Amino acid sequence: MRITKREISAALRTSLPIMVTFIVLGAGFGILMQEHGYGPLWSIFSGVVIFSGTGQFVSVSMLDSGPLLMAAITALMISARHVFFSISMIGRYKQEGKWKWYLYYALCDETYAMLSKDEGPVGVNTSGYRLLVTLFDQLSWILGSFLGGWLSSLLSFNSTGIDFSMTALFVTVYIQQWIDSQSHIPAILGLAATLACRLIFGREIFLIPAMIIIIVVLTLMRDKIEKKGGAAHAA
Repeated sequence: MRITKREISAALRTSLPIMVTFIVLGAGFGILMQEHGYGPLWSIFSGVVIFSGTGQFVSVSMLDSGPLLMAAITALMISARHVFFSISMIGRYKQEGKWKWYLYYALCDETYAMLSKDEGPVGVNTSGYRLLVTLFDQLSWILGSFLGGWLSSLLSFNSTGIDFSMTALFVTVYIQQWIDSQSHIPAILGLAATLACRLIFGREIFLIPAMIIIIVVLTLMRDKIEKKGGAAHAA
C-alpha cells in the first residue's frame, strides 16, 4: 500500500469537512461522558471500541437509566446498519490485504458516503487513500471526544441539549439522503418502523424491535432496492 504526500493531501481534502464535524460532535460526547462520571480516557476507549456516534450517544445516556446489558444491546442494534455498509464494500476492499479488516471495522456512515465510489481521486493510490480517509475520520472523533471530556473536567457549564446534536445531524443526513437517493424505501421503512414500535412498546425499549424490523425487511428487499437504484442510475 503506497502512501505519499499526494494520498495524504487527497484524503485530507475529502475528510476535512467530516473531521471538523466529528471533532465538534465528539466533544459533545466527551462532555456527556464526563457528566456521567466517565473521564477522557473512557471517551477514547469508547471511540476505539465502538466508534458509532449514535450508538455512543445512546449508550452513555442509558448507563444511568438502565441495565448495562440493555445499553450494550441497544448500541449494537443501532450500529447494525454498519454490517450492510461493510457487505457492500467487500468488492472494493478485496485488494486491501490485511488493512481491509480495519477498513470494515471503522466504516461509519460518513466514511461510507465518501468511499462508496469505485475509484478514488485521479492520480492517487486508491488503497492508501481509503485507509487515510477512514483513519482521519476515526481519529478526529476520538480527538474531539478526548477534548470534550478534558475541557469538561476543567470547566463547569450546563451541558443540557448537547445530546441533541446527533439528532440534528441525522435529521440533516436523512433529508440529504432522501434528496439524493433513487429509492425511498429504506427512509420510509425506518421512519414507519420506529414510529410504530414507539407507539407499541413505549420509549424504553422501542429501538430494539424497530431495528430488528428494519434489518429483516431491508435484507428481504435488498435486491428490489438495488435494482431500483441501478435502473434509475442507468436512466
